Amino acid sequence: MTEYGKALGAVETSIPGLVVWDLPVHGDARGWFKENWQREKMRAAGLPDFGPVQNNISFNDAVGTTRGIHAEPWDKWVSVATGRIFGAWVDLREGPTFGAVFTAELDPSKAIFVPRGVGNAYQTLAPDTAYVYLVNDHWSPDADYTFLNLADETAAIEWPIPLSEVEISPKDRAHPLLADVVPMAPRRTLVIGANGQLGRALRAEFGEHPSIEYAARDELDLADPDLEGARRWRDYGVIINAAAYTAVDAAETAEGRASAWAANVTGVATLARIATDAGITLVHVSSDYVFDGTKSTPYTEGDPVGPLGVYGQTKAAGDAVVATVPRHYIVRTSWVIGEGRNFVRTMASLAERGVDPAVVDDQTGRLTFTHEIARGIRHLLEVDAEYGIYNLTGGGEASTWYDIARRVYLATGADPNRVSPIGTDAYYAGSEGVHAPRPRSSVLDLEKITRTGFTPAPALPSLDDYLAAAGQ
Repeated sequence: MTEYGKALGAVETSIPGLVVWDLPVHGDARGWFKENWQREKMRAAGLPDFGPVQNNISFNDAVGTTRGIHAEPWDKWVSVATGRIFGAWVDLREGPTFGAVFTAELDPSKAIFVPRGVGNAYQTLAPDTAYVYLVNDHWSPDADYTFLNLADETAAIEWPIPLSEVEISPKDRAHPLLADVVPMAPRRTLVIGANGQLGRALRAEFGEHPSIEYAARDELDLADPDLEGARRWRDYGVIINAAAYTAVDAAETAEGRASAWAANVTGVATLARIATDAGITLVHVSSDYVFDGTKSTPYTEGDPVGPLGVYGQTKAAGDAVVATVPRHYIVRTSWVIGEGRNFVRTMASLAERGVDPAVVDDQTGRLTFTHEIARGIRHLLEVDAEYGIYNLTGGGEASTWYDIARRVYLATGADPNRVSPIGTDAYYAGSEGVHAPRPRSSVLDLEKITRTGFTPAPALPSLDDYLAAAGQ
């Protein structure tokens, strides 16, 4: 008998992510009505915004019809339109709850959210039972499925009607026992731009694991027109985009402008579309160059952008696109230092060779080391921080490039007074080629990411550590 008048509400189960829902059913002498799935109300009540793309109905004539146990690589919203079922769910995902079992009866006044990788089975308790389920992916022969035998003695499901007395398909009878089941792996994380300086830091942070995939540009090019077909994207839970066109001065040329827009906007737009369609969390790395650098106090995440040059314009446009993805982190950073050629290594080399450089003293910011960006990205993902923009730079006091150059000289045993200050305009006045405008202030406010529990390492002590590790 369907229960009328219940309030919408959720009850957690012993299997993480498997949640039973009470559904309000309104009935009278004519029959009943319910909102079987109502996105706005159910999201407000805590249901994940799982984005269903298909609605299926399994009609069962007789009492005792038994189906399952199947675990698919997608989420399901299961309910009953007519009749009644005994449902059994078994966690078949990798992890400490592998093999956990939950059972419950469902009638039209109840539904259950079944997360990816949790095996689902049922037995009808009434004739003419219509079993309804919404899924957030289309069936594919290329997807990975996991199955469990209905009679497995370890799971020990107490079926109301003995399995020897019910209708079961030959395939369901032949499924493996729990001891032989290969657990369903979690959705994978993909790092794009894995051979760049940030990509290498991400590889060091996340390590080598079957659930982490690294793709260099020759393996996955954001400018590839076939990018959307390059992967079965539903198998990924996170994409970290560490690929970008970063040649700031070259971006001011005709060829560089086209390349910058292709990599930083067009390719990112495709990634954003992929992430939105597949329910993927997209992590995108941005830059202080989205600002004009005229603000006298540190830039917050909510400050309006005003890029000065082409590179900054493409990064700002890419940020705007990524912000449309329901699950996104835009990590805005500045003055990035990692492996390979960079300002710090250049200054150390000049000090060693006895060169006395002139270094600009009217651009202010904080150094950010790539391993710190990688650590911050991992933190945001692990604590399930609120989606949005996060400033992430080194902490502590701000410096000019001139200050940093002097510190490098001092740390390498050279006289810091060999470094002389110069204004940006004067520095470029006698040089050839095209030069992009630089923001004079690149200081970013770090309060928002600090509130998530992440403490940025101080920039200047990190510089000393970097030089010491490099043997300078």
